[in-house]
Amino acid sequence: MQTDIKLVDYLRNRHSTPVAQIGEPGPSTSELESILAFASRVPDHGKLAPWRFIVYRGDERVRLGEVFLSLQKQSGELEEAARDAERNRFLRAPVVVGVVSTAAPHAKIPEWEQVLSAGAVCLNMLMAANAHGYVANWRTEWIAYDDHALAALGVKQGERVAGFIHIGSSDFPVPDRPRPDLDSIVTYAGEGES
Repeated sequence: MQTDIKLVDYLRNRHSTPVAQIGEPGPSTSELESILAFASRVPDHGKLAPWRFIVYRGDERVRLGEVFLSLQKQSGELEEAARDAERNRFLRAPVVVGVVSTAAPHAKIPEWEQVLSAGAVCLNMLMAANAHGYVANWRTEWIAYDDHALAALGVKQGERVAGFIHIGSSDFPVPDRPRPDLDSIVTYAGEGES
């Protein structure tokens, strides 16, 4: 096996672009299909594909913003900034992809493994977007946990949102954030090379 130093460099510096810094252009339909195909190449015990994609583009993002605003207004009047935030929730990027976990009880495949596969899809989608020259951010936010928002988003009963992947472009320089110190998160069991 040969080492791909570009991949090593990418993984060493991988980060998400803040969603507020994502803008046009977004991927074309053919680029998006490639991104989705790459994203689906994840560990999937039992070959169940326990996830699916919902792609939000164009005016559908505007419609959903009005739905989100309406739902938030039910709990009281909102300041102008909060109203704008709801209206623009899916307008922050030209394309938003919902990764929906369809994990369910199975005779052989634990449901937890199915959920983990959906999480792997989200990370793969971030990397696939980057490989196509785009930036991306993995979000959930309150809409991933509200039954009314989920219905408006096309998420079926019994399904859960693993993430909303915002994809677009940016020239915003993103500084790295602090990363965990390996000494605090790694435990070695057994002997090995020092």
